[in-house]
Amino acid sequence: MSSKSKVLALKYRPQVFKDLIGQKVITDTLINSLKLKKISNAYLFTGIRGVGKTTIARILAKSLNCKNGFEKICEENLCDNCKSITDSNHLDVLEMDAASKTGVDDIRDLIEFSRYGPSIAKFKIFIIDEVHMLSKQAFNALLKTLEEPPEYLKFVFATTEIRKIPITIISRCQRFDLSRIKAEELFDYLKIVSDKENGNITDEALKLIVKMSEGSVRDSLSLLDRAIATKENDSEINLEYAQKIFGYFDRSKLIELIKLIFSGKEQETLKFYRNIYEQGVEPKTFLNDFLEILYYFKNIQFLNLENSNFTLNNAEFNEIKNVSNSLDKKDILLFWQFTIKTLKELDIVSDQNISIEMFLIRLLYLVDNSSINEKNEMKDNIEVKTQTKILGSIENAEEDASNLEVNKNRPINQIKNYFQEENIKKDIKKFNNFEIEIKSFEDLIKICEQKREIQLKYELETNVNLVKFEKNRIEISFNDKIEKNFIKDITKRLFEWTNERWIISLSKEKGNLSIKDNKIKTINKEINEFKATPLYEKIRNSFPDAKLLNVKKNKNKSKDE
Repeated sequence: MSSKSKVLALKYRPQVFKDLIGQKVITDTLINSLKLKKISNAYLFTGIRGVGKTTIARILAKSLNCKNGFEKICEENLCDNCKSITDSNHLDVLEMDAASKTGVDDIRDLIEFSRYGPSIAKFKIFIIDEVHMLSKQAFNALLKTLEEPPEYLKFVFATTEIRKIPITIISRCQRFDLSRIKAEELFDYLKIVSDKENGNITDEALKLIVKMSEGSVRDSLSLLDRAIATKENDSEINLEYAQKIFGYFDRSKLIELIKLIFSGKEQETLKFYRNIYEQGVEPKTFLNDFLEILYYFKNIQFLNLENSNFTLNNAEFNEIKNVSNSLDKKDILLFWQFTIKTLKELDIVSDQNISIEMFLIRLLYLVDNSSINEKNEMKDNIEVKTQTKILGSIENAEEDASNLEVNKNRPINQIKNYFQEENIKKDIKKFNNFEIEIKSFEDLIKICEQKREIQLKYELETNVNLVKFEKNRIEISFNDKIEKNFIKDITKRLFEWTNERWIISLSKEKGNLSIKDNKIKTINKEINEFKATPLYEKIRNSFPDAKLLNVKKNKNKSKDE
């Protein structure tokens, strides 16, 4: 295959250490070890796809077997050894893909082959790619040879899944962790390649390729190859054209979507998403990009533009920074949790697009619409419009209230769920009328009695177990007999009575006994104590069929009576 017909990833594959980009520490270490002739029995290169693992393995093999020696390694006029290694047909340099040869028999054949010295080179080198695919038995068969190989034998392993390799193998290797290529470095490299190929591609389009490649040189070259192959004549490949080629969704549009959600504009939000969907963006891709934007909104104050890895330009970065100052960070975290939940839901729904639209509607209801302009609205409005937070598990948040169930065997995280409060009666619910203080669980029950909230009082006394009571926060557990709208009703009433938002959280802890259960326990204790008295024995002898239901103490009697 001529160099002209080769894909860019092969055409520009580094042949010597100095051609590698982004791995300077590793290459310097290998060069120094070769100079000092401190060569390891086995090398292990790990990292994401396309960062140079197999390429470094080949360069290392060439460095060890070049006829001109390491310091004069062939760059242009290749010797026989270097040419054969480059073409992957050298007799003494065996490349094996562990993904296709995973069995113990393959490794035994390899070990048997290693018993014979090199034919034409100084070292016999085994390069095993995707080594994590080997079976457990294959790894075990390799252990002894790996630890004490012949002087002429060297192993070079490459993997993207370092955790799948037994620690006994790793400990016998010299390990090198290859990092993702930095965006700036990859951009400069692509610009050089593009100029050599007369790509006529703009910097913005190249930055898009860098962004999509996620630090992989091979991926970036493949994308560049694709872009160049699709251009007509000497036309320029700009950002818009590149986005069409790759079917790329401009994630910066999500900034506008976030702003629409926090403004509570449902119709505009759905219309905006539908325009995105019509561009061919897959729902899962949309949600993953949405997660990235949420990350920036939450942590933008601690980042700089370089950290965004070309995901954002200057204008987008500054806009996120400005908008994030007016957003409640707790809402952002809730958005994150609901996005993760929706990603899981996409695997079980028949229409993913509809699921995304419902996801956006849920976010609209989660938003505290007063968070951005709360201060101004409080000045301009006498009447108070509120939103109340309902807490529950994410798994139960979207279920019909009639199906409310609590799994007591697993923790239930505290989750806020906002809903629009019904209009408070104008003639009664004025802002200054909420002056009730609730300092304890007992206070809450008394207030329910005073306000004639008999059902709430009954639930609190009978079906609720108190775990913790703090200011504006109550942590509880409850049984399966609790009324379906209890959380909603108690949260709403607490806000009406105190003019403060209360958090009702569900705990995995059992908590204290309910008031009813505690009374029953006390009664049973008193009954058992009375049964131990002579009086009870007399009564039982006189009335053998009688059943003791309760014991009431006479408070007027003295202790001696």
